[in-house]
Amino acid sequence: MLARQRQAVILEEARRSGAVRVSDLVLRLGVSDMTVRRDLDVLAGRGLVEKVYGGATSVGGKSTDEPGFEAKSVRQRTQKEAIASLAAGLVRPGTAIGISAGTTTWTMARALESIPGLTIVTNSIQVADVLRGSGEADRTVVLTGGVRTPSDALVGPVAVHSLRSLHLDLVFLGVHGMADGPGFTTPNLTESETNRALVEAGRKLVVLADHTKWGIVGISTIADLDEADVVVSDDGLSEHARETLAEQSGELMVANVDEDDE
Repeated sequence: MLARQRQAVILEEARRSGAVRVSDLVLRLGVSDMTVRRDLDVLAGRGLVEKVYGGATSVGGKSTDEPGFEAKSVRQRTQKEAIASLAAGLVRPGTAIGISAGTTTWTMARALESIPGLTIVTNSIQVADVLRGSGEADRTVVLTGGVRTPSDALVGPVAVHSLRSLHLDLVFLGVHGMADGPGFTTPNLTESETNRALVEAGRKLVVLADHTKWGIVGISTIADLDEADVVVSDDGLSEHARETLAEQSGELMVANVDEDDE
């Protein structure tokens, strides 16, 4: 098991039970005490767990907690780039696509520069800035109106009205969390309504979410797991998460991440 896969298992268990013990993880993972402690150091350094004597506790996070764009953009950069590259391969020249707000979708937008003839609809200020700055003469970028959120999404009645009149080939959705039961969620009620309108505008839904999103539950569901035609994640995703997503969504695509690049 690779380090990031061990860490995903540890994180999932911490979120499920609220705390983990080093001794229990040694037995479960079949690795040394020092290896587990190093994994906990990595997770604690990312702000995902809090180290305590003999183990670690889950870093809570309320269902309405919403980090700003800048704070999220520095997390799991390597994983997001691998996911973005894989997801961009689904886009064909001349198609109409929707891209939601989020740092993973923003990363994917930068990978679309070489694809001609795209019409792109987004409620993300950051995504629109990237696409408009690419200099492609045959590209149309449509930015919905709306009220700005901490994650630089435009949400609310204006955005929803704009999206409900559109018909898109593909929709790429970034999410705050994903879990068996709640599905794909967000901590912002208004953004959830806007994202649902974006999802409904597309013939095919592609969800982009790195492995740390598994087990996170925001206050509002955007879509159920089985509404995703494709889920693109990275190879830090735990076996349980992979099995659940492969079973419930249309297709699970897993991006390989070079550990040396992390």
